[in-house]
Amino acid sequence: MSRQHFLLDMDGVLVRGNTPVAGAAEFLKRLESSDRRYLVVTNNSMYTPLDLAHRLRTMGLHIIPERIFTSAMATANFLNDQAPAATAFVVGESGLTTAIHHAGYVITEIDPDYVVLGESSQLNIETITTAVRLVADGARFIATNPDTAGPTESGIAPATGAVAALIEKASGVSPYVVGKPNPYMFRAALNHLDVHSEDTYMVGDNLHTDIKGGMEAGLETVLVMSGVTAGDAVVARSPYRPNHIVGSVAEISLLTEDGD
Repeated sequence: MSRQHFLLDMDGVLVRGNTPVAGAAEFLKRLESSDRRYLVVTNNSMYTPLDLAHRLRTMGLHIIPERIFTSAMATANFLNDQAPAATAFVVGESGLTTAIHHAGYVITEIDPDYVVLGESSQLNIETITTAVRLVADGARFIATNPDTAGPTESGIAPATGAVAALIEKASGVSPYVVGKPNPYMFRAALNHLDVHSEDTYMVGDNLHTDIKGGMEAGLETVLVMSGVTAGDAVVARSPYRPNHIVGSVAEISLLTEDGD
């Protein structure tokens, strides 16, 4: 296998909660020492790359912010491509608002061009109601990712996809979802890394986001079994299959050998 570069999902691939996946640090060192380009690509829109780099560093994974690409960043790229220097009502945390501001957008609830929904731990009915009314009144509706639930210290909690479904049901308007598995997210990540899909692997733990989206974007896909995909039976029933299946990133060493 001759592909040189890697897009890596974060949760379930490099870390599980607040614990690094066994062998992840060594795998990253191998990529660094072999001069391979890589980018951590996550649907998490809550945090900036600087925040995520700090979180990973506390777990022993030393990844610079420039090697982290979030769905918030992809969403900001999309907005800038579609309507530069426009306005948006943003439901989300600093990772999303920072990316939107960097795209040259004004964040406002006064007749915005877009309503942009991302992950948030501060949701309330007033904010959701405002979003519903703005979308119903004609604002274009964008969501950073389709994930419907995510883990917390106390159990699962509704995520962006679930809140998007609520706004869609109330307003009658469906969102355009930028994050994985949308191939736009992968293309934006490839452009950010300045590599081509034909020379890059997508490594992920989720068949329906990482593998499906990677396949549709022309990447060679590697499914790790260290995250949400549980067992070969799940893969066997899927209409789309990864090119490679490994237990964890610790087993990807053969893929990174020169000339293999």
